[in-house]
Amino acid sequence: MKRVVLDTNVLVSANLTSEGNPAKIMNFVSYSALLLFYSPEIIDEYKRVLAYEKLAIPAATQSKAIESICRLGECIEPAISTIPLADETDRIFYDTAKESGAILITGNIKHFPNESFIMTPADFLALLETE
Repeated sequence: MKRVVLDTNVLVSANLTSEGNPAKIMNFVSYSALLLFYSPEIIDEYKRVLAYEKLAIPAATQSKAIESICRLGECIEPAISTIPLADETDRIFYDTAKESGAILITGNIKHFPNESFIMTPADFLALLETE
């Protein structure tokens, strides 16, 4: 089973539309076809961003998304890396993926180092199709 960490933008996109690659990935998580990893800091980030007024994601939808992640995923406390990142707030996603041996799925691939375990939603789904 593939291990994954979802950047916040993937979760947001999946909650804004039921179409598209992020929603497909969330469906795989929901059906336990992927093993999702997160940390307490990732949950805090998810909560903070899902609550942005401009996104207009209903509170019940926000709560359901967080509850599902906590129920279906595995919480870890990753070691903090020192690798340079364009956006320091992305470190927790990088470190969680690295520690758990997961693929980090992000729509902001340019924020991360060019490493094979970091993929866009489209690239991740293409990988699944080849296996």
